[in-house]
Amino acid sequence: MYDQPRANPSQTAMTFDQMLERVRYEGAYPTRERAAEAVHNVLAALGRQLTGNERVALAQCLPVEAALTLTAQIPDTQHLTGWGFIKDLAARTGATPATTRWDTGAVLAIVTRLAGPDLLSRILRQLPSGYALLFGQAELRRPEPTAA
Repeated sequence: MYDQPRANPSQTAMTFDQMLERVRYEGAYPTRERAAEAVHNVLAALGRQLTGNERVALAQCLPVEAALTLTAQIPDTQHLTGWGFIKDLAARTGATPATTRWDTGAVLAIVTRLAGPDLLSRILRQLPSGYALLFGQAELRRPEPTAA
């Protein structure tokens, strides 16, 4: 009868423990603690970049502990490119950019599955260039506005 807004269906609901195990597998981390560290660091950094409905929708797709990490961050006023995201996170954690890129890929691979294609597309439209690759997606060139 009425079109009710529907929540973005995630691929699979999972617990935080299941999320950690999947990140541990994706990142080939030796311990669960190392996977948890990667999850918290990457989601905190992502929480500083996302705003609005996409931030809320993504939090709803994540396990509670992961959602709290994402939403506990105050969004930055300056959005970073994908490479800027990696450099900022590396500086904050004291890790190398290569390790930070690895951690980001391992965590965002799981976030991509939980978010689903529609929400991921909305998130990528909100973020500056370079994030699609971090989420394991093709980076499509955005059309430049033509001068009239």
